[in-house]
Amino acid sequence: MDRAAKADLVASLNGVFSTTSLIVVAHYKGLTVADMQKLRAQMKQAGATVKVAKNRLANIALEGTDVASIQPLLKGPTLLAYSSDPVAAAKVAVDFAKANDKLVILGGAMGATALNPDGVKALATLPSLDELRAKIVGLVQAPATKIAQVVNAPAAKLARVFGAYADSAKTDEAA
Repeated sequence: MDRAAKADLVASLNGVFSTTSLIVVAHYKGLTVADMQKLRAQMKQAGATVKVAKNRLANIALEGTDVASIQPLLKGPTLLAYSSDPVAAAKVAVDFAKANDKLVILGGAMGATALNPDGVKALATLPSLDELRAKIVGLVQAPATKIAQVVNAPAAKLARVFGAYADSAKTDEAA
C-alpha cells in the first residue's frame, strides 16, 4: 500500500470514527474467508459494516475522535464493526461470535463511552432502532384504533336495534 492510499484509508477511518454511533472491536484470527464473507453479509443486511485495517493506521485515525478509548484494543488481528444504529453492529457481532468461537469480541465504544465485552453483549440484547420505531408506531396507533371503536360503537348498537325492530315488524306483519 503506497503512502497516498494509506492517507486515504486514515481519512476514511477518521470519518467513520467521527460519525458512527457504535464501534465493536473483535479478534478474527482463524476465521476462514467464507466465514468473513458471511459476517460481512450479515452486517450489511443489518445496516452495519465490517472493516479490517492495520492497527497502526487505525490508531492514527482515532486521534481526536470520541471513540479513541478503543486504542488499547487494537492489538493483533482485529476487525472493526460499526453502524449508525446504536445496536446493529453489536447484535450481529455477538450473534456471529456465539455461532463461531474464532470471533472474539474485545470491546468497543458507543460515542465517548468505552465498552468492555460484557457491555457489547448487553447492548446486543437491546431492541434495534427499527424494532423501537415499530413499537412506537404500534403504541401510537392503538389509542387511535380504540377511539374509532368507541366512536363507532353507539352507531353499531343503534343499527342493531333498528335491525331487530325491523325484523320484529316483519314477523308481526307475517303473522
